[in-house]
Amino acid sequence: MSYVFVNDSSQTNVPLLQACIDGDFNYSKRLLESGFDPNIRDSRGRTGLHLAAARGNVDICQLLHKFGADLLATDYQGNTALHLCGHVDTIQFLVSNGLKIDICNHQGATPLVLAKRRGVNKDVIRLLESLEEQEVKGFNRGTHSKLETMQTAESESCPRVSHQDSNSSYQEGNLPCGNSRVLRIPVCTVLTLTQVIAAGLEKHKADLSFP
Repeated sequence: MSYVFVNDSSQTNVPLLQACIDGDFNYSKRLLESGFDPNIRDSRGRTGLHLAAARGNVDICQLLHKFGADLLATDYQGNTALHLCGHVDTIQFLVSNGLKIDICNHQGATPLVLAKRRGVNKDVIRLLESLEEQEVKGFNRGTHSKLETMQTAESESCPRVSHQDSNSSYQEGNLPCGNSRVLRIPVCTVLTLTQVIAAGLEKHKADLSFP
């Protein structure tokens, strides 16, 4: 089943794009070997990869990729090739080469949403749903792992002050570090800061009372 409009083939005079629409692998290859830009676009911003994917021509998609086609290219509506695709083998190729299954176009629609609107077969819908589920699970695992790494780094960066003997002037400062550690600060430091603040206040009072 094709997802390119019937009159699309008459909208382009670009040989490579026409070959992608027609599914002409050999002609596409000759054009690419002669130097045609694999990322050339039609009037709607679609590349050959969009058109080949929409037709389910996975061989041409692979050929374009080999010659440097941008798999992440979007048309003027923000659609990737995956948004236009409705074929299992083509979807598997695009996803396995880095296209995100949950990417949204300018209207906020994912490939799965558009596939359901077009009424593609159930095998494709199940595949897209499964891939989206895997993407969500992978994101959650990655986020959890990142948080654990950040917490570990934070814990390791917190200074540890060894317990002093009974003659030491260190005491609990009630300054939390991480989740449970307490930073110990010298009593003399606390007293010094208090004395400085008190002295400043006294001076301020004296300045105000000066005639």
